[in-house]
Amino acid sequence: MATFVMFGKYSPEALSQISAERTERFMKMINDLGGSVRAMYATLGNVDLVIVVDLPGVEQAAKASVTASRELGIHFSTHPAIAVKDFDQLVTS
Repeated sequence: MATFVMFGKYSPEALSQISAERTERFMKMINDLGGSVRAMYATLGNVDLVIVVDLPGVEQAAKASVTASRELGIHFSTHPAIAVKDFDQLVTS
């Protein structure tokens, strides 16, 4: 499994449709792609949501990002994430 951080921005229409049901739909979508949601945060400023997910690979991350935009009206910028301890070993080896 790979970890991805998804930074989300609501469209004006999506903002008016915030609900626990839509959150559940997002979580089901991640599960259906073989992944899991580690954490979800609503934030203030340029980014509305920060979601940390585990997915099998970049293909599933791309599908999650595009599907969320198309079906939920939330536009995501999705980035792979590496634990700092693993990154330290990777770049110093």
